[in-house]
Amino acid sequence: MQSSLKKSLYLGLAALSFAGVAAVSTTASAKSYATAGAYTTLKTDATKRNVEATGTNALYTKPGTVKGAKVVASKATMAKLASSKKSADYFRAYGVKTTNRGSVYYKVVTMDGKYRGYIYGGKSDTAFAGGIKSAETTTKATMPTNTTVYFKTPGKTNVTWTAPKNTQYKASKMVTDTTPFAADKLTITDAATKTREGSLYYYVKDATNPSVSGWIYSGAVTTDSSVAYNQASDVKVNFVATDGTTVKSTVLQNLKTNNASNTASTSDVAKVKGTAVGVDALAQAKAANYDSTVLKGTGYSVGDLTTNTVNQAALYNAKTGDTVTLYVTKGQESAMTIKLYQTTSDASTNTALVPSTSANASSADVATVVKVPALTTPFAGAAGATFTASDVMTYLTNNKAATLYTDNYTTSEDGKTNTAVDANADAATLAKASYTEYTLKSSRDGVFGTGSAEAIYTGTVKTGVSPVHSTNNNNGSSVFE
Repeated sequence: MQSSLKKSLYLGLAALSFAGVAAVSTTASAKSYATAGAYTTLKTDATKRNVEATGTNALYTKPGTVKGAKVVASKATMAKLASSKKSADYFRAYGVKTTNRGSVYYKVVTMDGKYRGYIYGGKSDTAFAGGIKSAETTTKATMPTNTTVYFKTPGKTNVTWTAPKNTQYKASKMVTDTTPFAADKLTITDAATKTREGSLYYYVKDATNPSVSGWIYSGAVTTDSSVAYNQASDVKVNFVATDGTTVKSTVLQNLKTNNASNTASTSDVAKVKGTAVGVDALAQAKAANYDSTVLKGTGYSVGDLTTNTVNQAALYNAKTGDTVTLYVTKGQESAMTIKLYQTTSDASTNTALVPSTSANASSADVATVVKVPALTTPFAGAAGATFTASDVMTYLTNNKAATLYTDNYTTSEDGKTNTAVDANADAATLAKASYTEYTLKSSRDGVFGTGSAEAIYTGTVKTGVSPVHSTNNNNGSSVFE
């Protein structure tokens, strides 16, 4: 009896425990969802609704804590958008919902429209927080000195926009093709850089055709009025090398029409595309002196348009709206010598360094005589072509002349005399000796075939064995002077 009672009690307790666990498990699995309030459209200034992801929250089809919300962009994806260098990955916030728990969710879309959904935005619908923060998609830039510009290459690329592309949601083109407006004078009234990309844009106003006014990439405009190309009255000229490369371009403007027999020009400027204007085109081209204007610094020459029958014929047969090809000849190769200098506190009084190959090396101050490398390729270009300081520095760096050394020397007690250390000096003497290490600092622009190129170094006096001690100081290159 007693045993039976114990058994019944045990089974009863076990059943009760199982039921309790089941009840607890059922309660624990039930998920409590938030509910979202009414949708409100954000109506503040559009620029104040430009935001960027912080990378702390995912993007959902609904407020994230509402039943049925699905992930549009994971937290990891949002983190990538947060660190992106592309303006397309900014967001525009345009709506808001607040849940019954006080959480605010903003509805946002990327500037390129790729991602759209709700993201947690903190506890206030008047300030962005949580997964997004305010963004300045553009940064104010310095205005250029010359604000009168023209379309550099009229066409369907680099046209004007309502805002630099992707810095505002649905930024659009003001015009799809600038060709009809090629002759228009543009005035720059504002300048800005895209914050993420750093590219510079100008706002240009077109007084002739106001509908064309808008934001344009700075590289798409030029202050050179010669590019302004009106197909009704102008002819474009391309200067082409024998290998087919276009070296330069210009425009012959406001050309006068040919007479009926095409033997002379009239006093009337052409007004229709396709009008024969060859007589005036040839006359203008001859007067332009292209070798010293458009082609200056290129190393190419168009030559005498009176004797060059091919180029002469191309111009003589021109009609408005045409693109004429004039063939140019490359100047003879000109190798430059390079003068070496050490900089002083006054750049105008930089003092000369002496290459070890120079006839003056034996009589010069040893602290200014530098061992120069042997070079097989000269610093050269077409005569008349310009080169930059950067070109010189690149050449020297590539040819192991960015750092130059003197041989070892000792200096007198008064610091006025430097004496070369004997090539066979012992280790103790060399350990106390000095040498100067010269490091390339700058150069200057120049023209191939004119004067010499220049290389300017800074010197640092060091103690110990010079890297060029006991080497043959006469096997360097005569490129240096």
